[in-house]
Amino acid sequence: MLKQNLQFKLSQKLSPQQIQLMKLIQLPTQAFEQRLKEELIENPALETGKEGEDLYEKDEFDNNEDYDDYDASDKMESDEINIDEYLNNDDTPDYKLQANNYSDDDEERETPFAAQVSFHQDLINQLNTFILTDEHRDIAEFLVGSIDDDGYLRRDVQDIVDDLAFTQGIYTDEPTVHKILNIIHELEPAGVGARDLQECLLLQLKHKTPTEYISLAIDLLENQFESFTKKHYEKLLQKYSVSQEQLKKAIEEIEKLNPKPGGAFDGSSRMVEHIIPDFAIRIVEGELELTLNGRNAPSLHVSKDYQEMMQTYKVSRDKSNAQKDAVQFIKQKLDSAKWFIDAIRQRQETLFVTMNAIMHFQEEYFLDGEETSLKPMILKDIADLVGLDISTVSRVANSKYVETPYGTKLIKEFFSEAMKNDQGEDVSTLEIKQILKEIIGAEDKHKPLPDDQLADILKEKGYPIARRTIAKYRELLDIPVARMRKKI
Repeated sequence: MLKQNLQFKLSQKLSPQQIQLMKLIQLPTQAFEQRLKEELIENPALETGKEGEDLYEKDEFDNNEDYDDYDASDKMESDEINIDEYLNNDDTPDYKLQANNYSDDDEERETPFAAQVSFHQDLINQLNTFILTDEHRDIAEFLVGSIDDDGYLRRDVQDIVDDLAFTQGIYTDEPTVHKILNIIHELEPAGVGARDLQECLLLQLKHKTPTEYISLAIDLLENQFESFTKKHYEKLLQKYSVSQEQLKKAIEEIEKLNPKPGGAFDGSSRMVEHIIPDFAIRIVEGELELTLNGRNAPSLHVSKDYQEMMQTYKVSRDKSNAQKDAVQFIKQKLDSAKWFIDAIRQRQETLFVTMNAIMHFQEEYFLDGEETSLKPMILKDIADLVGLDISTVSRVANSKYVETPYGTKLIKEFFSEAMKNDQGEDVSTLEIKQILKEIIGAEDKHKPLPDDQLADILKEKGYPIARRTIAKYRELLDIPVARMRKKI
C-alpha cells in the first residue's frame, strides 16, 4: 500500500565553495603556491601580475546570480546573461589582493638541489673495488638493494635465497649469501648491512683499531648484550672483574657508535622538507609586529581578453547558438575566477586575524621567549576571540609555521591544556613539561629520579601532579624511565 506524507526537515550543509575555502585555509605557503599555479593553468580567465589588475574590481562580486545549477546542455536566450556584470566599471575601486600586513618577500625563490649519488648507488660503486664473479656480483647488488635507508638488512637470509631464485633466476644457497654479506659488511659506512642493532654495533667496533676498551666493548655486545641494554652495571662489573672506570670507558666507546649508519650518508637521496614560515613576528621598539608571508597574498585579476570577448558578444547583433555556447563557457570561467580571487582574500584575512589573536594571547612569551611564559590556550579561546569556528582555527594551527625571534615554530605548539597549581592558578601543561625536563636534566645520572620522586619534587614547587601524569609527560618528552637514564 502506497502512502504519501509531507515532512519538514532542517539541515545545514557546506556549499562546494565553502569546502574549497576550508581546503585553501589549511594549505601552508608552499602547498598554497602549488594550488595557485594549478588554478592559473586550469582557468584561463584568471591571471596574476600587475598588468591589468584594475580590470576587475571587488564590487563585481556582489549581486551576481548563482549559476551552480547550470546545465551546459541547456540553451539560453541572449537576455538571460547580464553582460554588464562582467565588464569594467571605472567607478569602483581597484580590487587588489594586497595589504600592508605582509612582508616584501614577493619574489619566488626556488630552492636549489644538488645532484647527489644515492646511498644504495654509493654502496654499489664500492662493490666495484672487489673482484667478484658475475653471479656473486648480482647477489651482492640484490643484497644492497634490500638494505633500508637506516642501513639495515631486515630480511632473513633464507627469504633472500628464495627471492633470488624466483625473481632473479639465481639459484644459490645460504652459505654463499652469508659469504657475500660479509663483503658488504666491509663497505662504508661501517655497520651497513647489519641485520639487527647488536650486529650493527659490533661491525662498527670491529672496524676500529683494537684497544683494551674496544675489546671489552666487543665482549659486552657479543656475550652480555641484554645486561648492557638493561644497564645492569653491577652485574657486568662482577662478571668481568673490571673497575668502574674501565667499564665506563668501554660503554663510552659503544655510545660513540651510530645505530643508524645509513642515516649518516651525506649523499642520501632522501628529500629534505623545507619549511617556509607562513608568518613572521618581530619585536619593534618593544612592541610585537606580525606580518604574513607575501607569497600568501598574490596579485590576481580577471583576464582582459575574456572581458573583451564578453563585450564582443554584447554588441553582436547575430547571436548564434555557437556564440551562446561560447559565452556560457566564458561566463563559467569568469565566475570561477571571481570566486577564487575572493577566496584568496578570505584566506588571507582568516590567517592574519587568527595568528594576530594567538600573538596577543601569548604576548608575554613572544616578548621574552621563555616557554614557561606560555599561557594555557585551547582552540576555543582563539575561536571566541576572532569569531571563527574551532575547526577553522584548527586548520590554521595544525599546518602553519611562524618565524619568531626564538626560531621557527609550528603554531599548534602554542596550544596547551590548563592545570591548577597549589595557589589555584591555571598554568600551562607546557610550563610543567619544561620544568620536568629541567629537573631530569639536573638529576644525578648515577641515581636518576623515579617518577614518584619527580612527582614529589614538582609538588614542592607548587605543581600537585600524580605519578601517572609524570609518566605521561615524560613519554611525551621522549625521556626514558629512570633505570634507562642511569650512567656509570
